Amino acid sequence: MPRSVWKGPFVDGYLLKKAEDARASGRNTVIKTWSRRSTILPQFVGLTFGVYNGQKFIPVLVTEEMIGHKFGEFSPSRTYYGQGVDKKAKRA
Repeated sequence: MPRSVWKGPFVDGYLLKKAEDARASGRNTVIKTWSRRSTILPQFVGLTFGVYNGQKFIPVLVTEEMIGHKFGEFSPSRTYYGQGVDKKAKRA
């Protein structure tokens, strides 16, 4: 179920502050974030975020098409190795 419209999109406050600082300084550094639940805003376009997936930070360059999505969608936290039956068939 989506978030109600009158509340607006959720973004952690520290993430907005870091993005504004990066935009003002002009440096193209990776902004590390653990907030996979934050929504991508238009102010983030062109910035690179390091989204934590539980093991490492995955660099995500924000584009126009990503606006409205969550950071966690672009940083998979689980690795799919396929079905167990397929592994046995490959060995033979």
